[in-house]
Amino acid sequence: MKTRELERIFKAFANARRLSILSYLKRRKSATVGEIAEHIRLSFKSTSKHLIILRSAGILQFEQSSLEMHYRISGELPPEVRTLLSIL
Repeated sequence: MKTRELERIFKAFANARRLSILSYLKRRKSATVGEIAEHIRLSFKSTSKHLIILRSAGILQFEQSSLEMHYRISGELPPEVRTLLSIL
């Protein structure tokens, strides 16, 4: 894994809200932006920004169903990322 990729992943993990999102998705497998926002007690807009950061780092995948975006942890994660997720 390249240094830049690793840096982006570490930055994505370096936030309490994003760690809460990842922990929630580990348990739920998949959730909408609204469900995640409600769980972490944050606005829809702010939650979306955190999800974009996690998605940009390759940690999350999403599917659009009608007007809703469903997020889940990516199935194709490098071993380093899987190790970090196992701690949550």
